[in-house]
Amino acid sequence: MAEPERLLLATRNGHKLREFTRLLAPAGIAVDPLPEPVRLPPEVGSTFAENALPKARSAAEATGRAAIADDSGIEAAALGGRPGVRSARFAGEHAGDEENLAKLMREAPAGSRLRYVCVLAYVDPDADEVRLFAGECSGRLAAQRRGNGGFGYDPAFLVDGDVRGRTMAELDDAAKDAVSHRGAAARALLAWLAAGRA
Repeated sequence: MAEPERLLLATRNGHKLREFTRLLAPAGIAVDPLPEPVRLPPEVGSTFAENALPKARSAAEATGRAAIADDSGIEAAALGGRPGVRSARFAGEHAGDEENLAKLMREAPAGSRLRYVCVLAYVDPDADEVRLFAGECSGRLAAQRRGNGGFGYDPAFLVDGDVRGRTMAELDDAAKDAVSHRGAAARALLAWLAAGRA
């Protein structure tokens, strides 16, 4: 049996590691965590791509391996697209998920439009290959947080098209992967890999 292709995921976020492991496993791709000594650059870009690409580059250059990294966040129409690239730091530089979610629910009205965005960067130093893949998921802001799954803003993100009116945090893994922004970006990466990186 052939060894699975392996990609290094440039993140310290355990939630993202589990999610990308799950998303890429059906295609026979194993996801390895970032080695402890590897340092990632700060997220100072003004776009998701400007944050994702330096992380993938840093991991690839430090290890000589093909690496992926994502930057993702939520955009609230009522807030002019904020928090966007500041999603993880919306309530402050060291804010956690609960603080960020509480701030969003204070500042944006229930029922207003939301969009999750993910940009996934792929860097292969051997092939001198650099690619970006994007995914998004649209929805609305819930009046109250619901569900225990997911992370970040998931408990207040009502997914468009879900006939049961569930938040992202109320979806099981398979349902979330089918509609999520990271799921869409991962499928775009897999389609490109399957096509022979053309």
